[in-house]
Amino acid sequence: MGKISVEECEIEGIKIITPQVYGDSRGYFFESYTLRDYKEAGIECDFVQDNQAGSRRGVLRGLHFQKEFPQAKLVRVLKGTVYDVAVDLRKNSDTFGKWVGALLSDENKKQFFIPEGFAHGYLVLSDYAEFAYKCSDYYHPDDEGGIKYDDPDVGIEWPFEKNVDIVLSDKDQYWASFREYVEGCK
Repeated sequence: MGKISVEECEIEGIKIITPQVYGDSRGYFFESYTLRDYKEAGIECDFVQDNQAGSRRGVLRGLHFQKEFPQAKLVRVLKGTVYDVAVDLRKNSDTFGKWVGALLSDENKKQFFIPEGFAHGYLVLSDYAEFAYKCSDYYHPDDEGGIKYDDPDVGIEWPFEKNVDIVLSDKDQYWASFREYVEGCK
């Protein structure tokens, strides 16, 4: 497949994309997104918004989703290293409530495609990381949802480092448990 290789994950729809990187004495070059290549890979989203965030070691953002305006996301790291996670919130899915994670860095240049219907979050593992992602719908502040990053029913195996404090936003400290999320959807 052209300029990207695509790894299917154990959860349907999630993909890890590795671009073909060209390097020489000047540095490197790669196409971070080409519509044609992504369509060939089965990723057919109309991305409408690009976001970028910078965070220090120990920052954990997530697990976020939009309730009525779900977003597919194509995420990557511009600088540093993060552990990126998606949790399946599709009620009719065989993998409902399951999670998958990927190590993304400026060195491996991998991207993580997360379709609509997932909660998403990441943990910064380097001293500092810059994180960028494309979204298939606009951000709607009144539509935010989330689940606890450390919910035992989901059981994400975050690669926490000893002697590094986890830093959460006020909002991320108080999301519902996965069980409360499920009960609220009935």
